[in-house]
Amino acid sequence: MDPDILLTIGLAVLLLSIPSMLSAVSEGRAPRASALTLLIAFGCILYAMSTAPGGYRLDDIPTAVMRAVGQFI
Repeated sequence: MDPDILLTIGLAVLLLSIPSMLSAVSEGRAPRASALTLLIAFGCILYAMSTAPGGYRLDDIPTAVMRAVGQFI
């Protein structure tokens, strides 16, 4: 799988897991599902960073996301 797509998926899952975690904590529940999605997100991001030639710098992330979105459109 393309590292740009994997990075984009990881970032999207990370952003979507934050409200779930905040909801679970505010209701007094254990954030088990949110913790699992955080692990999946970090796994995708780390795998994408390790397989991309030269890795990703902070400046490269918006470009990588736009390339991944552009591949689907």
